[in-house]
This record gives sequence, structure tokens and C-alpha cells, in this order.
Amino acid sequence: MEELALHILDIAENSIRARARNIEIRIEEDLEKDRLRIVIRDDGEGMDEVARQRILDPFYTTKESKRVGLGLPLLADAARRAGGEITVRSQPGQGTEIVATFQHSHMDRQPLGDMDKTVETLIIGNPEVEFVFAGHGPAGKWWLDTRPIKKALRNVPISSGEGIRMIREILKAQGYGQTGG
Repeated sequence: MEELALHILDIAENSIRARARNIEIRIEEDLEKDRLRIVIRDDGEGMDEVARQRILDPFYTTKESKRVGLGLPLLADAARRAGGEITVRSQPGQGTEIVATFQHSHMDRQPLGDMDKTVETLIIGNPEVEFVFAGHGPAGKWWLDTRPIKKALRNVPISSGEGIRMIREILKAQGYGQTGG
């Protein structure tokens, strides 16, 4: 994966497979501390100690149709190459939290990529899941929560044309995805 947005998409899809109904994605840029921090938190099934110990092993996966699980190992590698690290916290029945940090200015840090499309893809493809996307950086603070969007749409699906327009308007108004370079 060449951009961090694709890692975020992959991990959020793992959360959905783990039956998460609420997923929070935070992107925090701190230029003074030269840090980029990505936090992905869900309320899915969570992992036991054995799975948590093996989750960064590329030859471990819980997907029955695959022999390897490269998502988290690739993100961990990207973080390490950019002077950062990854931590995974999880408890069975209590969800999972993944925190990846990067040296913001590191020459090997992958660009954030097209977060607008990542956000849009996750929401439209998973209308039954509640998402919160939030963050801050040089361009300011931004926040998107699917619950008030769904409430405003009333009985119109969030994946409808009207829902997609509303999501895009919010993203554009907040400058979402303009962070991380």
C-alpha cells in the first residue's frame, strides 16, 4: 500500500468483519512534535491474548480463505520505516484500538492519500455501521459523524444519492483529507 488512507481502509474493513457497529478514526498531526498519529477504534469482537500476540505476524490471519494477513504488518512496517510504531489494544467482546505513529517529516513516511474517498467508501459501503472521523492538523480541526447525517436524512439511506451529496458537502466544507501530505 502506497498511502496511509489505504491502510486505514483495510483496518476499518477488518473492524467490520469483526462485527463492529461503531468505528472511530482519528488523524492527528502535530508539526511541533513532528508526529502524525492515526487511531482506529472499534466495538467489534476484540481479540484474545493469543491473537493479539500474533496480529503483526504476516503469516497469521483469522480469515479462513487466506493464508496470510498483511494489513496490520504492512502498517506496522510503514510506521517503523518512518520513525514510528504501532500499538494494538484489544479485549474479547470489547473491541480493538490500533494506534500508529509516524515521524511527520520523515522522508519514508507514506502520504496520507485521499481520505475523502476512504471516508466516502467506508460510509457508503457499510450503511449499517456508525462512523466518526475526526482529526486536527495545520488546516484546522475536522469532524464527521454518520449519526446526525442519518438523522437529517430521515428515512433516506445514507448510501443514496442524497446521502452521498451530504457526505461530500461535509467533507468539502471541513477540508477533510487535506491533512498529512
